[in-house]
Amino acid sequence: MTIEREQGGIFTMIKIRRADERGHANYGWLDTYHTFSFNTYYDERFMGFRSLRVINEDRVLAGQGFGTHGHRDMEIISYVVSGALAHKDSTGGEEILRPHEVQRMTAGTGIRHSEFNPLENEDVHFLQIWILPEKENLTPGYEQTYFSPESKKGKLKLVASQAGTDGSVKINQDVALYASILDKTEEVLYELAENRHSWIQVIKGSLEINGEFLNASDGAAISNESLLKIKALEDETEFLLFDLN
Repeated sequence: MTIEREQGGIFTMIKIRRADERGHANYGWLDTYHTFSFNTYYDERFMGFRSLRVINEDRVLAGQGFGTHGHRDMEIISYVVSGALAHKDSTGGEEILRPHEVQRMTAGTGIRHSEFNPLENEDVHFLQIWILPEKENLTPGYEQTYFSPESKKGKLKLVASQAGTDGSVKINQDVALYASILDKTEEVLYELAENRHSWIQVIKGSLEINGEFLNASDGAAISNESLLKIKALEDETEFLLFDLN
């Protein structure tokens, strides 16, 4: 659904991607939803947004996971909602990713990694996000940082950025990624600079954004809006905000 409004001769646009309209596949061990075209799911209308190429919402059964496989020329961000995700890659990175941690992997000239649910009796629920890098053939790399729930409560917390500002993980693209947790009626404002765009992905709860309503797992592409007014409609509403060139 696309909502267009005219403000001073400029058309603003919010294009909503509803959770139940995404691509979906269930392999038994993996239940996955694709916001944009991915793997066997293809929709020419949803090939990404600006440099944002993939948002997959995955649930992996206890003791299951993705075997070793390769990527190149992509910035890959993982964000765990619940459970735990064990990561191992060819750069020597080997960590367990838990809620409130953000992992950035630069695939660059080529990287091989595996992702596995190390828990015995709990699924892992996480988002995997792919962003096109500023240039090809970067040196592969890995970074993981914890951001406490308190640092996101009632505000937008920068968790990934091109410069690695304020302790955020460093991403090789002109993108700023914020995470937030709001209680019911709490509101945050975000100013978008000229010629910047935003994607908002709801993780839990529900939001009102400039008069439009989003529920859990909905996303929205936003262009030509100078100010985003984001209000939670439920307690513990969690979301990501991408500022994109």
